[in-house]
Amino acid sequence: MASVFSVPSSPFLCPLITTKSRTKFQTLHSSQKSFLINSLQLTELDPKVPQPVQTFWKWLCDEGVVTAKTPVKPGIVPEGLGLVATRDISKGETVLEVPRRFWINPDAVAQSDIGNVCSGLKPWISVALFLLREKRRDDSKWKCYMGVLPECTDSTIYWSEEELSEIQGTQLLSTTMSVKDYVQNEFQKVEEEVILRNKQLFPFPITLDDFFWAFGILRSRAFSRLRNQNLILVPFADLTNHSARVTTEDHAHESRGPAGLFSWDLLFSLRSPLKLKAGDQLFIQYDLNKSNADMALDYGFIEPSSGRDAFTLTLEISESDDFYGDKLDIAESNGLGETAYFDIKLGQSLPPALIPYLRLVALGGTDAFLLESIFRNAVWGHLELPVSRANEELICKVVRDACKSALSAYHTTIEEDEKLMKEGNLSSRLQIAVGIRAGEKKVLQQIDDIFRERELELDELEYYQERRLKDLGLVGEQGDIIFWEPK
Repeated sequence: MASVFSVPSSPFLCPLITTKSRTKFQTLHSSQKSFLINSLQLTELDPKVPQPVQTFWKWLCDEGVVTAKTPVKPGIVPEGLGLVATRDISKGETVLEVPRRFWINPDAVAQSDIGNVCSGLKPWISVALFLLREKRRDDSKWKCYMGVLPECTDSTIYWSEEELSEIQGTQLLSTTMSVKDYVQNEFQKVEEEVILRNKQLFPFPITLDDFFWAFGILRSRAFSRLRNQNLILVPFADLTNHSARVTTEDHAHESRGPAGLFSWDLLFSLRSPLKLKAGDQLFIQYDLNKSNADMALDYGFIEPSSGRDAFTLTLEISESDDFYGDKLDIAESNGLGETAYFDIKLGQSLPPALIPYLRLVALGGTDAFLLESIFRNAVWGHLELPVSRANEELICKVVRDACKSALSAYHTTIEEDEKLMKEGNLSSRLQIAVGIRAGEKKVLQQIDDIFRERELELDELEYYQERRLKDLGLVGEQGDIIFWEPK
């Protein structure tokens, strides 16, 4: 399930053919008996499963979303609630199919009573209003589904001020606050322009907390990789939990198939990415590219694997730069812009464009000749190699100073965080906080180490002028400059 929202980012460092079958009348009686038995079996869940989930499951059975062939059902798992296999399942086997009439997406909103008043809204806002309205309606078609949706998750958007203080200094805190401001601003606009002007459609009060609930539900449960679907909630499928063991994202598909006794429709199909034994939990991969901070914000959990630990370096070409226009033109010609964001992950090399962009931002003085139009088509190639000692020394200093400044903002050390994690007994939210701040600090330390080592190599690097002299044949094999004397 992927996030589909964008919020302002933070600044040098600052996504009809039918198959007919004939019913044999002589076997009709036995077929009906078998169907009744299967229907009864389908409604049976572990008694420990909460009653709202039991009711939801019965609704899925009654509506034909779940059949005797469905090989998964809700169960109690370490994560709380999930889907477990009722029999052995092969890798790649389809485990559930949900007809389009059970999808909650902008199309469903458009066909509802609030479709007209939501037509000009952002898709996620229209779906959020739809959820809030259906949650309050006693006669809602979605009542059973609403009953299984959580009131909140461990997403940082729901944390108290005291809990947020545990991620002091982290990029996750600043991102969380930006998201909260964004949602609040969107709520104020939609409240004034839609909710209060259409009391016949929204006869109940909708608060900011209600709006945050809907936002969190969409952020944590929406699928977004289907063809022509950028935002879709799929009841039943969204009970599937995430696992780092799943390393592919091609589990969800859109297909055509039987959607009832005599009907065909688009189906949301979910395939198992792993081979399962009866009783095993079904897992999927929510998003391979998300950092632990993204996971904490969207879903309310992080992975213990350090591969998700990341820090974003934000670089900017200042408008006060004497060469602002030339630098911006070069950046844009190479797929970047006035501001560039580079995600750096623990244990991985720096993004390829990071150092060239840094050199571009720091370019000045006697190196500014590279900005002349004669070099425009080749300048990025020159920036991929050291330009001058002064330029290289400056980028090292700027990055290392930024790392030191960022590290000083945390109220704990890496060692203190690791001690807390080793001792255990942390609440789920504190575990997230400790994991995030430790991960960010490790990445910052990694970045600082890279540029510290680069500082130590400054005298050994080959710069533009030396390379140019070599190209002209004016430097000998030992690096000595060759002087030609007139005959």
